[in-house]
Amino acid sequence: MAKILSQNEIDALLNQVTAGEETQAIDDAGDQAELARKAVAYDFKHPNRVSKDQMRTLESLHSNFAGHFGSALSGITRSVVDIDLLSVDQITYSEFIMSLVSPSSTYLFTISPLEGAGILDFNPSVVFSFVDRMFGGAGKSLNTERELTGIEKSIMSKIVNRGFKELERAWEHILTLKIKMSAFESNPQFIQIVPPGETVIVISLQIKMQSSSGIMTICYPYLTLEDVVSKLSAQNWIDANKKMIDDDDRSDNVKRIVPITTDVKAVLGETQISVRELIDMEVGDVLRCDKVAHSDINIIIGDKLKFRGRPGQFGNKLAVKISNTK
Repeated sequence: MAKILSQNEIDALLNQVTAGEETQAIDDAGDQAELARKAVAYDFKHPNRVSKDQMRTLESLHSNFAGHFGSALSGITRSVVDIDLLSVDQITYSEFIMSLVSPSSTYLFTISPLEGAGILDFNPSVVFSFVDRMFGGAGKSLNTERELTGIEKSIMSKIVNRGFKELERAWEHILTLKIKMSAFESNPQFIQIVPPGETVIVISLQIKMQSSSGIMTICYPYLTLEDVVSKLSAQNWIDANKKMIDDDDRSDNVKRIVPITTDVKAVLGETQISVRELIDMEVGDVLRCDKVAHSDINIIIGDKLKFRGRPGQFGNKLAVKISNTK
């Protein structure tokens, strides 16, 4: 026989069902909040064409560049100059151009053997600080908005060319490049190296001097780096560094070995005789060697056979011409 529930029992069951639904709703809301925290916004109109691993390689590369270029600028300006890497970003070319001030100090450069061009931009405050320092000042920035004069451009060209050399040095871990300045522009709106919507890699660095600071920006179009992007991986970076270390070690070892002297012997021939034949040997006897006339002879370095050669004469001295390795 079915049990009839009292009103109190019915109310208790309804309360439990309601409490369970509220708990489930709270759990669902918590899961959604957790997913929202993990989600990353993605712009399908401007997809990232360079992976995070490759971006980290670019960060390491330009961090090295910042250190070397800062040291070079310290020597040129005879003052302390620090350069810090701020960011490495993927943006559109139009966004990059809009971020530049006008009038600017913008330099276009070619990257051989890669196709296309890049952009190097200096904030005006940094430019006038360099100019002031090169003329014997304290390196203070001018609060003015004007284009550079011919003399100021000449001074900055020296600094820019040194920067390109340090940039080549930084890239040599990945690829041997030849970077050369191709043009100067004071109005960034006139610079059009790629379509406005094309992806570019923008490297932002901060230059700090005693009396001023400012931003230096390097822009690489993705189309320019497309052929070398596959090499911008952490493993390739490590392998390239290891290779350079191995080459440096080899160079150091060669420098250590070069001053060392050793014995070199040219063995005309060999033969075996008995002790009786040696005892009976007299002037005029002929020993028959294991080499035929005009054949190569052994050249021994230290105690190891290294080369083969032909005996002859060089000037008034006997000599051996190396014909091949052992």
